[in-house]
Amino acid sequence: MRLVPWQPDDLVRRLDDVVTVYGEAMGYRAELLEARRGYIATHVRRRGFRAVATLTNDGRLAGFGYGYHSYSGQWWHDQVYAALTDDGRKTWFTDCFEVVELHVRPAAQGHGIGARQLTALLGMAQGSTTLLSTPEADEQKSRAWRLYRRFGFADVLRGFHFPGDERSFAVLGRELPLAPPTPD
Repeated sequence: MRLVPWQPDDLVRRLDDVVTVYGEAMGYRAELLEARRGYIATHVRRRGFRAVATLTNDGRLAGFGYGYHSYSGQWWHDQVYAALTDDGRKTWFTDCFEVVELHVRPAAQGHGIGARQLTALLGMAQGSTTLLSTPEADEQKSRAWRLYRRFGFADVLRGFHFPGDERSFAVLGRELPLAPPTPD
């Protein structure tokens, strides 16, 4: 497998694969995935867009991640911003790189792909902080949660509900630049 940086056109060209990996990793229904397809395609035009992909030796997409600088007027930014205190807004949103998506096909999980993708993505990120959201889960059993904790992500919001998703999410953040993760 090889990790590669992606330009916006690379992500758009592989949008079907991206949506498939996203759906497998998140367990979303097909009708929700079609709506997400449109959002993802527009994200590539956001300021500060950065993306990475992990490709198998035969070119299949095993995982991907992307993000951009977080600004007022962006849906996720505005949802989280409204839920924070004034101090939280100042701390987290003054110069924030938003990790929008970071996914690995379930069959490829457990081999360090997510860690390599997150390291590469945050290494390219511009900003003094980074935020992401992840479904609430048992932190000891969830690979995603263990990954984020190893990378020093701290709780910003817990039990948060985004409109249109019945699940509860956590918003996690950390300062940038990225230091190497702590071992398991």
